[in-house]
Amino acid sequence: MTTTSVDFPGNRSNQVDVPRALRKACFALCAINLAICLLAYLTHAWIFDRDGLDIPTDFISFWGAGHLAVNGAPSEAFDWDLLKRVQVAKLGHDFDGNFPWHYPPPFLLVASLLSLLPYWAAHLGWVLASIVPYLLVTRAIVGHNFGVLLALAVPMVSMNAMVGQTGFLSAALIGGTLYFLPLRPALAGICLGLLTYKPQLGLLFPLAVLAGGHWRVLVSASLTTIVMVVLSSLAFGTESWFAFFHWLSQSSLVVLSEGQLSWWKLLSIYTAVRYFGGSEQLAWICHFALTGAISVVVAVMWRSRMPYALKAAALSSATLLVTPYIAIYDMVVLTIPIAFLFRIGLRRGFRRYELPTLVAAIGMIALYFTGNPSALGATLLVSALILARAVSWWLQNKASDPVTASAEAPSPT
Repeated sequence: MTTTSVDFPGNRSNQVDVPRALRKACFALCAINLAICLLAYLTHAWIFDRDGLDIPTDFISFWGAGHLAVNGAPSEAFDWDLLKRVQVAKLGHDFDGNFPWHYPPPFLLVASLLSLLPYWAAHLGWVLASIVPYLLVTRAIVGHNFGVLLALAVPMVSMNAMVGQTGFLSAALIGGTLYFLPLRPALAGICLGLLTYKPQLGLLFPLAVLAGGHWRVLVSASLTTIVMVVLSSLAFGTESWFAFFHWLSQSSLVVLSEGQLSWWKLLSIYTAVRYFGGSEQLAWICHFALTGAISVVVAVMWRSRMPYALKAAALSSATLLVTPYIAIYDMVVLTIPIAFLFRIGLRRGFRRYELPTLVAAIGMIALYFTGNPSALGATLLVSALILARAVSWWLQNKASDPVTASAEAPSPT
């Protein structure tokens, strides 16, 4: 079993001096996110349209699924046609396309509570309730109040808020797992167990946890998952699980095989190959090849005595690369590896290419809104920065006593 040393007694992290230019840049990005949301509301493109009717976004799937669950028909939430009828009835008008419900039954517990509120209040309440833990976790990882500014600066914040999606929650649970893992393994396991509401984002965590010998995290995560399955089964019946797995194949066919969502809207290697005209078979070959290579790198890193911040950054970044289904709102999770990079940079200094590379990553995310899958490039750039740090550490420490290589793990205080 590998060991992880902790370099944070007390609250020394607040002594870090954040460069003024960096603060100004993040503040400007925060202002842009706020302006986008405000402008969308004032122009009737968010929450209410010009007639005062609720605007359909991804969040209507949450409200509709919760409404069906509260009214004794949770299994019907997975049926695309039945769910849309509920959504249209709630909004008071029809809309193009579908907002289906893809989440496993435990998340119906959250959706049920949201459906008890008016649609607009549920939407805004969900955004506020999920952004708070996201901000706290990012601040904790960076180890400085600047972390809150960083969390609000990433371009995906405004998009996730406007569509009412789960990006903030996913980032909070992944960040929480990695933040608490060294010193509060049981709490880390609870965060990881709750992440099963979106299982495609947890594919690499068992591998990393086993490679690092963090058995208590695995036990805690397993128990949390079991509890969530039992609670959802008691609340919504086992039929809801059968419906989930039945409609999962339909969703996979429509989204991944037929590409009805448009390939550029998904940000994985699989969908990038399909976007550029590759066959489904070629896309899967490329995706599994990359996934295999990433899995090996993550396992080696987590088995080594590499600084913990690098391990955590690598795992959270790799999480976005190994799943074939990743949307722009899921890219809020990219804040977590960036936060670990900032943690390292604020304490040991940024390399001259790191901040310009992060600027380029922001540019790639912005280009996404022109209708191409460029945001995948942002994940690749952040991953490259992490890999460069890891390779440097490896080269510097391969001939020395590995115990002397300090692991910069976050403090729980």
